[in-house]
Amino acid sequence: MEKEQVFKHKILPVGTIVLAILVLWYVFAVVLNAPFQRDLDRRANVTSTTMEFIAKTLAQPKPILPAPHQVAQNVFENTFLRAPTSNRSLVYNAWVTLSSTAVGFAFGTVLGILIAVGIVHVVALDRSLMPWIIASQTVPILAIAPMVIVVLAAVDITGLIPKALISTYLSFFPVAVGMVKGLRSPEVMHLDLMRTYNASASQTFWKLRVPASIPFLFTSMKVAIAASLVGAIVAELPTGAVAGIGAKLLAGSYYSQTIDIWAALVAGSVLAAILVAIVSIAARIVDRSMGGRTA
Repeated sequence: MEKEQVFKHKILPVGTIVLAILVLWYVFAVVLNAPFQRDLDRRANVTSTTMEFIAKTLAQPKPILPAPHQVAQNVFENTFLRAPTSNRSLVYNAWVTLSSTAVGFAFGTVLGILIAVGIVHVVALDRSLMPWIIASQTVPILAIAPMVIVVLAAVDITGLIPKALISTYLSFFPVAVGMVKGLRSPEVMHLDLMRTYNASASQTFWKLRVPASIPFLFTSMKVAIAASLVGAIVAELPTGAVAGIGAKLLAGSYYSQTIDIWAALVAGSVLAAILVAIVSIAARIVDRSMGGRTA
C-alpha cells in the first residue's frame, strides 16, 4: 500500500512531466533542425521519406538543438568511457568547477553568517549595511566577473581564488538574508523568558537565536550552493579557462559543438542536484542531533 502511494504521488507525476519534456524536446529538435537538413538534401539532390527526414534531423553532428539521445550519448561517453584525468572528461571538468564552488560557498557562508550576526545585534549595520547588500545583487554577475578577474590578475592572483571570490559574491547574499530572518525568528515571549532567567546577550544568542536559525540557515545554504556553482561557471568564461564546465561551454560555442554544450549543461545540473542533496542530508543530520523529528 505504501509503495502504491509513493508511485501515485511521487513517481507518476514526476515521470509524466519528464516524459512530456522529452516529447517536446524531440519535437522542437526536429522543427529547429529541419531547415538545415532540407538545405543539405537539396544540395545533395536527395529525396527522403518523412521518417528518413526526421531521423536525419535527429542525427546531425552539429544540430541547432541536439536530440535527447545525442546529449545522453555524449554524457555517457565523456563520463564513463574517458579517463577521469582527460581534459574532455566531464568528471574532470566538473571537479575543476566543484573546487571553485566549494571554496566560494565556504567563504560565502561564513561571510553571510558574520554579516547577519552584525545586522541583528548592531542597529547601525541594519540601517546602513542591509540596503547595500541588497543593492549589490542588482549588478549582473556577467559585468562583475571580468572586472574581478582583471583586477586580481594585475596583482598576480589567478586560478582558483578569483573564481572562488565570484562564487562568494553570489552565495553570501542568501545566507545573510536567511540568517537575519532566522536570528530574529524567536518570539517575543521566548526573549522575555530569557530575560526573566537573567540570561546574558551571549547566552540568549547561543541558546535561543542560533538554534532557531538553523532551519533558515540550511534552507538558504541550498540556494547559496547552487548560486555558488553558477558563479564558478560564469567565472570560467572570461578567464579563458582550459578546464571546467564553463570552459566546456566556451569551447563548444567557439566550435559550434552544440552537443558538447548541452552535455556540459547536463553535467552542471547533475552537479548542482548532488550539492543541494548533500546540504539536505547535512540538514537532516543536524536536525536529528538537535532532537528534531524527520519524516
